[in-house]
Amino acid sequence: MKVAIIGIGYVGAVSAACLARDGHEIVAVDVNPTKVKAILSGQAPIIEPSLPEVTAEAVAAGRLRATEDIAIAVAETDMCLICVGTPSTQAGSLELNYVLRVAEQIGAALKKRKGHYSVVVRSTILPGTMDGIVIPALEAASGMRAGKGFGIGYYPEFLREGSAIKDYDDPGLIVFGARDDATFERLSSLQESTRDRVQRVEMRTAEGIKYFCNAWHALKISFSNEVGNICKAHGVNGVEVMEALASDNRLNVSRAYMRPGFAYGGSCLPKDLRALRYAARQLNVPTPVLDGTGLANDVQIDQAFQLVTRVKNVNRRVSFLGVSFKPDTDDLRESPHVVLAERLLGKGYDIAIYDANVRMSRLTGANLAYILDLLPHISRMLREDLDQVLAFSDTIIVGHAKLLKGVEPAKLEGKTIIDLAGLEPEWRRRKDYYGICW
Repeated sequence: MKVAIIGIGYVGAVSAACLARDGHEIVAVDVNPTKVKAILSGQAPIIEPSLPEVTAEAVAAGRLRATEDIAIAVAETDMCLICVGTPSTQAGSLELNYVLRVAEQIGAALKKRKGHYSVVVRSTILPGTMDGIVIPALEAASGMRAGKGFGIGYYPEFLREGSAIKDYDDPGLIVFGARDDATFERLSSLQESTRDRVQRVEMRTAEGIKYFCNAWHALKISFSNEVGNICKAHGVNGVEVMEALASDNRLNVSRAYMRPGFAYGGSCLPKDLRALRYAARQLNVPTPVLDGTGLANDVQIDQAFQLVTRVKNVNRRVSFLGVSFKPDTDDLRESPHVVLAERLLGKGYDIAIYDANVRMSRLTGANLAYILDLLPHISRMLREDLDQVLAFSDTIIVGHAKLLKGVEPAKLEGKTIIDLAGLEPEWRRRKDYYGICW
């Protein structure tokens, strides 16, 4: 491949050197003449382990050179990777002038070029930036349509400073947001040895993946620090606690719980989180991450409440399919579905509930005590006939997706579906469908 790397900063310098090492012909572009001269002399423009050697070998082999002229780079390559900076403004937004300026220059260069060319952004940008800023600038300057006149894509980077080349060679995540097949194939050829691990997604999804990966990393660091602070106050070794926590790859470091949806509940998480926060307060240890976790859960319940109350339901009736805190159990303790039902009841809604696992005659102990305290009249809301509950109202709140299994979508024609469980696509295509996180 003949590839232009536009922006010889951290990502650009590493990408250029590694691609050239792998046999591609690379033209690195930057407005800073010092960086260009460094590349031309076989020197790495940034400090990074092994990068000086890889750069020197690539330049000596004739596969890596540099220029200040974007037009020359576009004319002599088949694809460009935009790696310019997107620094933060004082207000916290992104400074996108560098990306915009480069997009305009590339678009102007495309006017003079023949053949299909792929423009790919690697700079970190928020979801919607490609569609809202980059593509319009390219189209205006080139007079072509993205995806037809030229290829377009977003290829987020996940390189850590200090181990960037190792991360490049053995990436934990490879995401291509390519809109056209030609660009996808070109990107795939850059990752030939690991192309079986490539995930192709929509461009907006690719933009979002980069940001939420970084937010997750920050959350893990802050959570671990908070654990350490609480453990220290209790005379516990926080490092050992986190090492044990991280060793569980079934629940703790895994896909478990990593799915958007409704709030958590049950007999463990809410109670244990409150106890931990209380114990920390007694020892004057601040817990902003744990406090925020409880707040986020409350906000998610409020989101569901807002979804329901925005529906124009003249008779103010709603039907619940599932109220236990998760499927295949009758545990109602601190179930977010029960909390939602209680809030709606307080606002004057008439409620019917169907849950195949919940029968008043079988509830005992703390489970029975909890529901009678929060919803003392739940017995008159519970129905044992699914069809009766579906017919009860024009608004169906789905707490457990499996309770709709076998129900023909046509049977609920004209009814509003409030999806808290993640139904199949056939339900999501309905006109009167509202999902909590989708």
